[in-house]
Amino acid sequence: MPRRFTLFTGQWADLPLTEVVRLAAEWGYDGLELACWGDHFDVRRAVADEDYVPSVRDLLARHGLDVWAISNHLVGQAVCDAPIDERHRSILPPLVWGDGDPEGVRRRAADEMAVTARAAALLGVDTVVGFTGSSIFHLFAGFPPVPPAMIEAGYQDFADRWNPIVDVFDEVGVKFALEVHPTEIAYDYWTTRRALDAIGNRPGFGLNFDPSHMVWQGLDTVTFLRDFADRIYHVDCKETVLAMDGRAGVLSSHLPFGDSRRGWDFVSVGHGVVPWGRILRVLREIGYAGPVSIEWEDAGMDRLAGAPEALAFLRRLDFEPPGRGFDEAFARPTP
Repeated sequence: MPRRFTLFTGQWADLPLTEVVRLAAEWGYDGLELACWGDHFDVRRAVADEDYVPSVRDLLARHGLDVWAISNHLVGQAVCDAPIDERHRSILPPLVWGDGDPEGVRRRAADEMAVTARAAALLGVDTVVGFTGSSIFHLFAGFPPVPPAMIEAGYQDFADRWNPIVDVFDEVGVKFALEVHPTEIAYDYWTTRRALDAIGNRPGFGLNFDPSHMVWQGLDTVTFLRDFADRIYHVDCKETVLAMDGRAGVLSSHLPFGDSRRGWDFVSVGHGVVPWGRILRVLREIGYAGPVSIEWEDAGMDRLAGAPEALAFLRRLDFEPPGRGFDEAFARPTP
């Protein structure tokens, strides 16, 4: 079955959805992974206005596009984060930010994620991609010394806040896919194991596989895919380049993306070190049949060039497996 390639609209939210749809169709994408910000997908409107979801579907259909997942990373980040501060105010809807009281922000963010599940169901998609936030990521350096009980409390806080949200996902038949990512409750291999255990390994909570965050941490992306095969609910494509020159390190020195002094940076798919050929083969091996969504991020390339080029690159690497083993041609027929 041919792979379905979508464009994640999060980095395009400064453009109206009508323009992003036009561009994606012209470039040959199969669909969109709709971001729940900008005017791309309004979850509150989806559950309140019976004409809204059909209008979104109609817009996509008129351009030959579909949608299999929506993403609400920005709101999800605020569910567990500590501290809540001006960084969150800049990314959250006013309804979620409210008066900025941290616990109030977290509770309103949780409510918004529950609404997101209901909106996804109305749209006819079965996956919401996003972040969880974390009350303990800031402790990753381990100094001052961190009592194990503090870490345990962080995973309990995550479970306490996300289990009720996933209850709603289960109710409406939608799954949540956490993007394993620094600042989340799961940011590498072992924290992913611990997060899944903390939430009881319930089927409604799985993973969005984005290897760009793994390679600069030194993780084996293919091993991750195979070990978490049953939890891969969505795949995002970003690319990373490494530049460890003896001065630069993995913590990036508070330098912005695109700064040549960084030890790693995001680049357009096909211009970095993520082994996409192997990854696409392993996705077939583990039976992943969902979309592969291109998340374009590159401070050195215009996105109007990067998005179509990334799609062409991935299509060249994606192919059906053979119907027979190549070595069968060597065997003589059995008499």
